[in-house]
Amino acid sequence: MDTSRSEELFAAACRVIPGGVNSPARAFGSVSGTPRFVKRAEGAYFWDVDGNRYLDFVLSWGPLAAGHAHPAVVQAVGEAAARGTSYGAPTAAETELAQMIVDALPAVEMVRLVNSGTEATMSAVRLARAFTGRAKIVKFAGCYHGHADGFLVQAGSGVATLGLPDSPGVTAGTTADTLAAPFNDLAAVEELFAEQGADIAAVIVEPVAGNMGVVLPVVGFLDGLQELCRDNGALLILDEVITGFRASPGGVQGRWDLQPDITCLGKVIGGGLPVGAYGGRHDVMETVAPVGAMYQAGTLSGNPLATNAGLATLKVLGEAGGFDRAEALAGRLAAGLGAAAIAARIRVQTAHVGTMLGMFFIKDGAPDDAAISNYVTATEFADTERYGRYFHALLERGVYFAPSQFEAAFTSTAHTEEDIDMAVVAAGEVMAGLRD
Repeated sequence: MDTSRSEELFAAACRVIPGGVNSPARAFGSVSGTPRFVKRAEGAYFWDVDGNRYLDFVLSWGPLAAGHAHPAVVQAVGEAAARGTSYGAPTAAETELAQMIVDALPAVEMVRLVNSGTEATMSAVRLARAFTGRAKIVKFAGCYHGHADGFLVQAGSGVATLGLPDSPGVTAGTTADTLAAPFNDLAAVEELFAEQGADIAAVIVEPVAGNMGVVLPVVGFLDGLQELCRDNGALLILDEVITGFRASPGGVQGRWDLQPDITCLGKVIGGGLPVGAYGGRHDVMETVAPVGAMYQAGTLSGNPLATNAGLATLKVLGEAGGFDRAEALAGRLAAGLGAAAIAARIRVQTAHVGTMLGMFFIKDGAPDDAAISNYVTATEFADTERYGRYFHALLERGVYFAPSQFEAAFTSTAHTEEDIDMAVVAAGEVMAGLRD
């Protein structure tokens, strides 16, 4: 596979962009090699600048639930752009998108649109603090809620601890009110509430972890968090930036009957354009300015290109059988990858919910009962070296998964059963050569 043009462009980018990329995950840092520079994309595929075609299961890290360049989305964006790219004034499309979100997500009664998932989560935390009059938040190790300073916290081992900054440039004072706990460890959160419950404004959680690999919640974990928050006067924030319209048309909360106080969204609701949102109960959301005193604003919030792209995407998903077909394909892919690993006598752990899935390679020598349920076990048992070889061998065969084992894969309405079967056959060929 010729990648010479991508290599030239990457070298040029490294001279003017830190690391040659505008988001670290694109740099192939955990798998090595040169990132592919994309020239165009359509449906389930993209083409790089060297003319190579790839079957895409990254889908811009999740938002392209209708695939690349879906005609309805392209038309919606084009028509919106022709009318003007930004107004700094309300449009009907903002209300229509907000209403579609309210209708889909059981716990959301009002919505504020923003420009990114990071904006959504940082605003949700500010809102929780304003509503409760408390300062501290609880987050979980390995759950990513954007790059706002207060979220860049390293969790201690075992029992939850006060968070310490996990990035240069983040001060200890900024993270002093952030408490970190292991994902899927309800006892650790119970201990935190026993000690500091009167000061905890909110618990924020990815209901299905998507940034330490795909890790499902154990039975009772999310319900337990909800109960702890209610019993202690704290708010539960579900970060559904990835799972919203991915876990189900109603998100994780619709799939598993949860009632979070605040929900964060992004990805799919912009159809690939920059967008985010946070929403919740009327009484909570009416704390937000200009109705309430909690200030949050954004010149490009509710941008007409993003809102129209989001509307078009959600309508495609809502068409007869659209989501169900994409979900079935994700299940087919997860099952096929698992079967290919068994045939190659390689230990893996797969997870699948809705139209997102993930797979860990388990290190040789790990205990027979080794299972990945949180960030500690992910870093302890996941074989990142083998994943790197797997990734590059699939890339050579024109199949594109995330350049990190700790990211999710996605299907779309543009994928077909033939696409899935081709990917599974390629994965089987690759795994057969990974045993040694």
